[in-house]
Amino acid sequence: MLKIKSDKIIVNQTLFDGYVYVENGKIKKVSEQDFEAENVYDFTGKYLSAGFIDMHTHGAGGYAFMNSSVEDVVNGCDFHLQHGTTTILPTVSCCDFNGMRNAVSNVEKAKGKAKSNVLGAHLEGPYISPNQAGAQYPGFITPPIKEQYESIVNEFPNGIRRWTYAPERDVNGEFCKFLIEHDIIASAGHSDAKYSDMEVAIKNGCNLITHLYSSTSTITRENGFRNLGVIESAFLRDELYVEIIADGKHLPPELINMIIKIKGTDKVALITDSLDIAGTDVKEGVMSGTEFIVEDGVCKLKDRTGFAGSVATADCLIRTLVNHCGFSIPTAVKMLTEVPAKILNVKKGKIQSGYDADLIVFDDNLSVLDVFVLGEKVK
Repeated sequence: MLKIKSDKIIVNQTLFDGYVYVENGKIKKVSEQDFEAENVYDFTGKYLSAGFIDMHTHGAGGYAFMNSSVEDVVNGCDFHLQHGTTTILPTVSCCDFNGMRNAVSNVEKAKGKAKSNVLGAHLEGPYISPNQAGAQYPGFITPPIKEQYESIVNEFPNGIRRWTYAPERDVNGEFCKFLIEHDIIASAGHSDAKYSDMEVAIKNGCNLITHLYSSTSTITRENGFRNLGVIESAFLRDELYVEIIADGKHLPPELINMIIKIKGTDKVALITDSLDIAGTDVKEGVMSGTEFIVEDGVCKLKDRTGFAGSVATADCLIRTLVNHCGFSIPTAVKMLTEVPAKILNVKKGKIQSGYDADLIVFDDNLSVLDVFVLGEKVK
């Protein structure tokens, strides 16, 4: 048995002084009582948290999750692990479909090789809106093609965990329905959807919005009549979770506060949406055919008309919420642990009996010091 001691154990958004006992990769008990154990760690004065869960990241440390190798996927996941991400969904942007197929194959092969929990790929496209492409390469964008998505899901039945698509391009919700039937999270994003489109998506099982306010539609007018967009649908419908790029750049702190005020901490998940250049000194380059530059702590399109992705790691998100948005550390941590765990339907994200023993230790500066995955110390 493993015993971990701390006076700052984050449990149910409070700080608990006591011990966490781990056995066979699971949390066995959280207690004030001091029992004997074979292995003991004393982190008094440091925070003990559930491991971070990043549902949307394109890479880090110079390693990309597409147009790369299995080793690159593993190395990118392990880089994120050093910053507290114990569970990850490597994300694949629009490219030719054979490229997406190869990327999913690499992600599936990375399971068990990476030190973190690689749950499966997140496909961000190609079934999105060309008007909301953001940094995605427009040449690969297309409406859902049944033969394509059926073939890749059949080939990799456990390889895809989530798929971002534009509901307005999904006739009668057929693609969304297919995803839900195959236990894949359907997430609305890069979308010009109106409320009527979102109603169809929600009816067929869509319950998540991809990076709210980033390439998501808002209110439009037709002959004087207003239509809600993806943003307003997210606020109106309680069933919908939202993820936000909480790097303090894509969304200013006051907008982050507004989103959380409206949706509540139970429905907001933090993501990095990080590029492979996160954690490196790269200042410019080309990503999926799109030129970019890095300045002001964020990656921008070369012409500076929009952002191309973040250069944040998970610990940066907590710093944004705590230092710039005014949230407590336990509340900020909840939106990077418990909420994404609920979305993904995994028994992670909490320090509670029966949950997976994915645990991290960080200091007052929110710097990650130690990491445990399924009870094994990996940092």
